Amino acid sequence: MENESLKTLKEIKSLMEKSTRFISLSGISGISAGIVALIGCFILFLNYSEFIFAIPSYYKEIPENDNRFNSFLLFIWVDAILILFFAIGSAIFFTTLRAKKNKQAIWDHTVKNLLINMFIPLAPGGIFCLILFFQHQFYLIPAVSILFYGLALINAGKYTLNEIKYLGLSEIIVGLFASIFWEYGFIFWAFGFGIMHIIYGSIMYFKYEKA
Repeated sequence: MENESLKTLKEIKSLMEKSTRFISLSGISGISAGIVALIGCFILFLNYSEFIFAIPSYYKEIPENDNRFNSFLLFIWVDAILILFFAIGSAIFFTTLRAKKNKQAIWDHTVKNLLINMFIPLAPGGIFCLILFFQHQFYLIPAVSILFYGLALINAGKYTLNEIKYLGLSEIIVGLFASIFWEYGFIFWAFGFGIMHIIYGSIMYFKYEKA
């Protein structure tokens, strides 16, 4: 009788959790996003390593008609857009598969709240990064993007699994280090969006998805 009561309570708890939290985030999507970010960083490094680790004053001294530097700026935009496209695409694909497996709606009020709360810090963070870009303060962009991303994860964490909050806290710590050791911002960016996603995705996969 006691075992049946415990089972019933667990079922009720599970139903309540499904109604208030989106629990179908895929660990594989986190791994794939991390891999895509690392590939993008690797390609950027291979082509423009002399700009990536340059000191801030060096950027200000580069003439506007410097074709090499202008191609570097263009490559950053293209690289970032492609990384974002493939990362979001993989997240939608693998999360949709898991949601169907869990018989959970891929779009409901919980997912809507999750995205809204994630977008609130991301929007000003993205605008701030654009301002830094056009002001040629490139060395601060990795730290700022990581910090705001971490805040977005924490803000959205109440609508999904608790592990997303831990990832957010980790990203904030990485972002703070990136702001202190700004000359290694590229490495911190690759670690925050690449390695951290792979670690997080692997933990999620082995904890919740692996049969």
